[in-house]
This record gives sequence, C-alpha cells and structure tokens, in this order.
Amino acid sequence: MTRVVLVRPGTTDFDEQRRITGTLDIPLNAFGLDQITRTANELTQEGIELVYCAPCQAAEESARVLSQTLNVKTKTLPALVNLDHGLWQGKLVDEVKATQRKVFRQWQEQPETVCPPEGEMLDEARERVDGALEKLLKKHRNGVFALVVPEPLATVVGCQLTSGAVGDLWQGDCKCGSWQMIDVDPSRSVDISAAGH
Repeated sequence: MTRVVLVRPGTTDFDEQRRITGTLDIPLNAFGLDQITRTANELTQEGIELVYCAPCQAAEESARVLSQTLNVKTKTLPALVNLDHGLWQGKLVDEVKATQRKVFRQWQEQPETVCPPEGEMLDEARERVDGALEKLLKKHRNGVFALVVPEPLATVVGCQLTSGAVGDLWQGDCKCGSWQMIDVDPSRSVDISAAGH
C-alpha cells in the first residue's frame, strides 16, 4: 500500500484577495507560513519519507517547512506546475465572473470543456499529473510521501488518485494549508483514509 499525503500550500496574498494564481510565482504570506507550520506539526507521526512539490514559490516554501519539521528531503517536480489560466492569471475571480459570465459558469460546472484564454485545457494537466503519479507510485510502493501542490491542480491530483469528479476547481482555494491522506493499492484503487485537515 502506498500512502500519499496531499498538502495544499499555505495562503498567499493572491489567495486572500481571491485572485487567480495559475502559474504565477507568489510567495506565502505570514498567515500562510503559520498554516503550513501547523500542518507540518500535524504530520510528524505519519512516516513521510520524502516531500515532492510543485515548481512555484508557495509550494516550495511550504515543502521546505515540511521537510525541516519532518527531517526529510524535498524535491521539486516540474510536472506538478499549476494549471495555466492564461490571461485570467492575476485577475480577481469576481472580475472573470462579471466579464465572462457564460464561460465562468461553464468553468465551474464542466471545467474539462473550457480553456482559459491562452491557457491550458484540464486534460493537458491531467496527462502531466498522471505521468508524475505513475512514477511516484512505482518508486514509493509500500511507502509514504507528501505532495505539496497548489489549487486548482491539487484538486486534479486528488481526483486522479481517488477517481473522483473534479467539480468546481475554484472551490478548493479556501483549503490553503490543508492536507488529506490517500491510500493507493498497487492496482491503483484508492481509499481516502483521512481528509479535511
């Protein structure tokens, strides 16, 4: 059995402002640092062997806090780069909702059918995530590792591991600093053993 601990990075100023981060490189703010410090303390007894993270400042800073607290190594994985929201990046969620009402609603209800202007389709992100997960699950067969991934890609990762539906990708933004534990057997059937921390 492989255990994956999926961790959302702590809060950034963009999260607090409800801005679309996408692939922009935004650091943790003071509250985000407190969140991820608390998360690291909660995970001290979980047997995490290695921390992998997305290539963005918030995820890398969060992974560093985890690795120092848990006394394990951290590794950045380019394949876990966040979903590219193209021209929406940096805008307020409410601004996109007001100016592109129909596309916004479609993005909430069926995100796999929408490509943000000059951005990335959800299926492209899923393909990247699947490739990375397959390698990690083979490498850590019968082990425990953490993935530090920002939203909305964290929701995509969680859904790929649990075969769940993606739903509204922007609902995950309120989960900064949270974690969930997902058990994956060798045949890739998945069981969430703990969630919502």
